Amino acid sequence: MKYYRLIWNKLLAVILILSGGFFTACADDDIKVGGIDEENYRTTGDVFGYVINVEGRRSTALVEFRDTGETELYLGLTKNVSQPVNVVFKYNKAVLDSYNATNESSYELFPENLVTFQNGGSVDVLSGESKSNSLPVSFRSDASLDPSKSYAIPVSAELKSGDIKIGEATNYLIFVKDLTQLPDAGKASGIKIISCMEVNDTNPLNNLLFTLKDSGKPLVDIVILFSGNINYDSETGKVYNYNNPNIQHLLDNHGKYLKPMQDRGIKIVLGILGNHDRSGVANLADETARAFAKELKAVCDAYHLDGIFWDDEYSTYQTPPPVGFVSPSNAAAARLCYETKKIMPDKLTCAYVYGRTYSFPSVDGVQPGEFVDWGIHDYGGSSDLSGNYPGLQKSGMALYSQEFARNYYTSDSNLQRLRSNGYGGHMIFAMDPFRTNFSSRQLPAMESIAKILFDEELVYAGDDKRYSKDW
Repeated sequence: MKYYRLIWNKLLAVILILSGGFFTACADDDIKVGGIDEENYRTTGDVFGYVINVEGRRSTALVEFRDTGETELYLGLTKNVSQPVNVVFKYNKAVLDSYNATNESSYELFPENLVTFQNGGSVDVLSGESKSNSLPVSFRSDASLDPSKSYAIPVSAELKSGDIKIGEATNYLIFVKDLTQLPDAGKASGIKIISCMEVNDTNPLNNLLFTLKDSGKPLVDIVILFSGNINYDSETGKVYNYNNPNIQHLLDNHGKYLKPMQDRGIKIVLGILGNHDRSGVANLADETARAFAKELKAVCDAYHLDGIFWDDEYSTYQTPPPVGFVSPSNAAAARLCYETKKIMPDKLTCAYVYGRTYSFPSVDGVQPGEFVDWGIHDYGGSSDLSGNYPGLQKSGMALYSQEFARNYYTSDSNLQRLRSNGYGGHMIFAMDPFRTNFSSRQLPAMESIAKILFDEELVYAGDDKRYSKDW
């Protein structure tokens, strides 16, 4: 849904929303209009600027790097210009101060002396165009940086020449993580293996048992703890994150069960799904979604987690919806994902292609590809997800998921198609070396993954190295 004004100072708010306004939330929720003809605000003749990165993400981007890193920014305009435009991007601490104040966060500045804007930060939009040349922004490591923290490079724009309007929509935050001191789980093909662990039964440390022979890299890149819940408190009328004793034990003992994987470069993501009450990931009113997103940020911060996995299952949605809720919809699920990404842009947001998280519409003019990092197919799903989450790159799509507990596997030819067509991920569910089908089905499936997706031989540490469920 888009917001608009018909006078100048209100027009700027429209552009902020249209350009992915993650910095500020619109305070005028009483003015909401669906199906707006965008010509209503373009008839003034004004041209507005905004910023996108090389992946098309507006307002914020996340870059992980080792030793040195780089991204590219562009100045985008709401329509073609009749005269050339020149803008200079610069490091501006006030951008991060504003973001932290608005979102009640405490992200730290990435040191300015470690950042370089090519060509002094200058970009040009040629006459007749609506997008500038690229601006490479590079940064380098420093011994003082904490690899467990996300830092922000704050960027603003200054108009040097041309007849355009710029403002907060040209503010940008590049969140960076310096992983120089940590091992890297990434493989040469760039494909990520996502292991969704049924931790009621299995110790997640078993993901460390599988490495690649030549590179020594772990097979798995991301582990999803399946699963935390969204619950409803009938006394307070609020929703909250509930974790069953198995999940909570892992979180409380992060150093024993989770940190060893993170120390190998594996990311840990908390699953969130319904728990048989009125709350779910697809029926929260906007304010309820914002409040729950804040709680999830506190959970991720407290337990050093790397993101959230959304799964629309096991909720008992009510009709008509109670106060604080709406009728369940893909739009409400998208809003919750959007609010979560907005408040913690340095964390992963993963959507399960199932239920009302199967596809997302835009939220406040922001395409799903800007607030969804991973679209993860249900078992066997193979379709391109560009229509499910518009703007999502192929590198964020996980295809041909397998379910090891119920013997739902995929073929070698499907894995080859995944790689040949440029998709970025593959999920395995319920891997467990203690299950009776491990040697006959699970292990061969992972050997195929290693061979086809990474051109390597899988190394299994052996049954004597297995991690039992010891809690």
